[in-house]
Amino acid sequence: ISTVMHEPKLIILDEPFSGFDPVNAQLITREILELKQRGCTIIFSTHRMETVEDLCDHIALINKSKKILEGSKKQVKATYKTDTYEVEHAGVLPQASGFEVLEQTVLEDNHYKSTVRAPQGVGSNQLIRSLTDVTEVHSFIEKIPTMSEIFIRLVKGGSDE
Repeated sequence: ISTVMHEPKLIILDEPFSGFDPVNAQLITREILELKQRGCTIIFSTHRMETVEDLCDHIALINKSKKILEGSKKQVKATYKTDTYEVEHAGVLPQASGFEVLEQTVLEDNHYKSTVRAPQGVGSNQLIRSLTDVTEVHSFIEKIPTMSEIFIRLVKGGSDE
């Protein structure tokens, strides 16, 4: 309370959700978002990537005391996207030119959910055309990596920069 009662322009928080149950963490999240709407800059450190997803506009990932990534959340996600898409469709999806089938599971009867990857340089519209040539598409969505997936990829595999 003493930190925010004088309406500071900058707040620095270290693991602000540590030790809180989900109800209280939600209250703190709402308060942080309200401060942000009022123009307060909030810098915080966290190991909880779902918090980064929910609250951050700009991020810096640090591993072993070195900054391994920095940018807006949107830029970071665009940099690490893998041109993969989740498709719900009728029937088994054949390996066909225009895409690679990475995973395929049956949902029910003749309804499947597949993960496909577009070849480099192939856009989503072109991929949809390739898919509709071989199946009836019920849904199609790009798989954008989560901040957690990006963090794990960079920390386990080293920096891609």
